[in-house]
Amino acid sequence: MPAKASSKEKVHDTGSADLIERDRAAVAGTIYRYTDITFQRGEGVYLYDFGGRKYLDFVAGIATMNVGHCHPSVVEAISDQAGKLIHGASHVGYMKPYVDMLEALKATAPGDLKNGKGILMNSGSEAVETGIKLARYVTNRPMILAFTDSFHGRTMGALSLTASSPIYRHRLPSLLTGVYHVPYPYCYRCPLKHESPETCNLACLNLVEKALETVVPPQDLAGIIVEPIAGEGGYIVPPDGFLGGLREICDCHGALLIADEVQTGLGRTGKMFAVEHWDVVPDIICMAKALGGGLPLGAILAKKDLVDAWPPAAHGTTFGGNPVACRAGLTSLRIIQEENLMDHAIKVGDHIQDSFREAQGELPMIGDIRGKGLMVAVELINADGSPATEIIKAIIREIGAKGIVLTKCGASALRLAPPLIITQGQVDEGVDIILELLREHQW
Repeated sequence: MPAKASSKEKVHDTGSADLIERDRAAVAGTIYRYTDITFQRGEGVYLYDFGGRKYLDFVAGIATMNVGHCHPSVVEAISDQAGKLIHGASHVGYMKPYVDMLEALKATAPGDLKNGKGILMNSGSEAVETGIKLARYVTNRPMILAFTDSFHGRTMGALSLTASSPIYRHRLPSLLTGVYHVPYPYCYRCPLKHESPETCNLACLNLVEKALETVVPPQDLAGIIVEPIAGEGGYIVPPDGFLGGLREICDCHGALLIADEVQTGLGRTGKMFAVEHWDVVPDIICMAKALGGGLPLGAILAKKDLVDAWPPAAHGTTFGGNPVACRAGLTSLRIIQEENLMDHAIKVGDHIQDSFREAQGELPMIGDIRGKGLMVAVELINADGSPATEIIKAIIREIGAKGIVLTKCGASALRLAPPLIITQGQVDEGVDIILELLREHQW
């Protein structure tokens, strides 16, 4: 158990209500909050508010804290590096943690990417923008094909690719040109109304081919960017053959396959990268979130010939590859590997899905259960099968009072993405509370 707060800490504890009031007076309202929980500290799979109440964290900083909050080894690495060099800027000189980080990523990468090269930046949005910038440059082609239900970031270039909610694009007509969207294979709510992935014959791939026949000249296509599992769009797992089909289409037309692994990467799905579930090797992988062990860090890793074609100064960043963030990320990566957390994620994630499937018979509001590893969605539906948008808002609002931190994804899916260190017992505790609340809201 954590040590009790000192008397000095108690004196300066302003309380949750006061903090929320100050936040509303100082912070832009565009920062949307899922909950009214305040976070004072974290430890392992738990967060604590200013009143000392403990919450089981099923969010992990939005799939970021893969080894839990304030892991002693990560804290030690941050402290050690902060005492040596906090910032130097990669454009000014060479820094060992920067090189160490990319060497470690190369060692874990699939296929030819093990011999690739990378660049470090600060966030997922930056990683995505770097990936499409590289693709356009090296192919000398202007167009990018992306998918509906996708989320690639909120900066203007990444936002041009994002298509999971119209709110992100409202009043922003002048986004990056040359982007075309086709439907993501959301099999539970198939945009083509097929009854199952077994009967559709991967019709979603036909729509990609149709786009290349009608609106996207293949000779102008720089790349196809895809989330191996759609994140904010609803933790949507594509049918087998979809990613492999995209690889074939890119190869056929000389385009690059860009995998946005910002949320799926670094062990979240039970593989280091989610593309490995389907034995697909992209040309470029974009990553962030868990990469920095809780500190801002993003990256792309690309095939060597692509990066070598990019001339010096064509891209860069002041803070990207910050040595403190790199040390935190390296330590987190080591923990994931040494403690076998990917295998653990599969075991515990399967247990979560089994628990909800067992309850599905008594709770018909549970429409779909999907995911891989500890990236699990439980989609809630109304009696007519439509997304239970109002019910999920109430559940997310009320669950905090029961000691669980939880968010949603898609229109009405509970998003379960706890730290990879969570135990089956802790999962059972959280799932039981969620199911209890679902029973209270069952129609």
